[in-house]
Parts: sequence; C-alpha cells; structure tokens
Amino acid sequence: MSEYSVVVAEGARSRFFTLEPVEVPELESGPNLKEHDSLVNPSHKAHQLSIYADTRGGGNRTAGGQTHGYDEHRQRFDDEMEARFARDIVKHVDVLIRSNGTRRLILCAEKRMLGFLRQAINGRIPRDVQVIEVPKDLAKLNVRDLHDRLARKGYLPARC
Repeated sequence: MSEYSVVVAEGARSRFFTLEPVEVPELESGPNLKEHDSLVNPSHKAHQLSIYADTRGGGNRTAGGQTHGYDEHRQRFDDEMEARFARDIVKHVDVLIRSNGTRRLILCAEKRMLGFLRQAINGRIPRDVQVIEVPKDLAKLNVRDLHDRLARKGYLPARC
C-alpha cells in the first residue's frame, strides 16, 4: 500500500512511481520513490523520424505562377498522438493506483501533455484520489533527484 503515486510524462515516454516506506527505518533513510514501470510512445519517435519526412516549403506553384499553401493538418495529428498516449498513460495509472491504495496522484508533465492527461483522467480515476498537477517536464530526472525536487516543493514527504 502506498499513499502516493507519481507519474512523470512527456510526449515520448512516461514513468510510474510509488512512494514506499523503508523496511528498516533505523538503518535506512526514507520513504523512497520506487519506479514500477514505463511506457514509450512509438508514434512520437516515428513522428520525428519519418512521418513528416516529406517536408514542404509551405507553398506550391501552379502553372499560372500562383501559389497555394499546404494544409497538412500536422497539429491535429500531433494532438491526436499525444491524446492517445495520454489515454494509455491513464489506463496504466488506473491499474497502479487501484492496486496500491493510492490517495494522492502526482502528475508531472509539461503543460501541453498535462492538458491531455487532464482530459484523459476525467472520470477514470476514483473520486477519493487527490490529483496534484505539476506543470514541469521532469522526465529526465533520476529517481532520487525527482523525489528531492517534489519534496522541496511540498508534493511528497521528504526523505529522513
């Protein structure tokens, strides 16, 4: 059982943690974040490598010399990829918090991804779970630095 679960997400990857007490408090400092799993968004990597490989300069000349712009709907496609990944993250979070008895869910993501997560969470997380949003991309921090950063801001108990 863990009162706290933490999700750190970005467009390409998400990581899932719980805050766990130490086994021998007299000998160890704690509590400690424990990483349980991660998800990778393969569409995000593919997006950067090949989906838009055919980049166009924004216009095309017709025989009469006029140009017309390309509307490739890239932003809509990017939004759908991010929203789909956010839904996958929330499915994973739902399993994690139900299996751990979580009472506080801390979502760390940059503002755009946080918006997609907020939409995906709507109605999927039990009402008695407090959701705390941290609008920062902390995905590249190691576990100890992540815990220290969240504890300094008051989102998690500090390690003793």
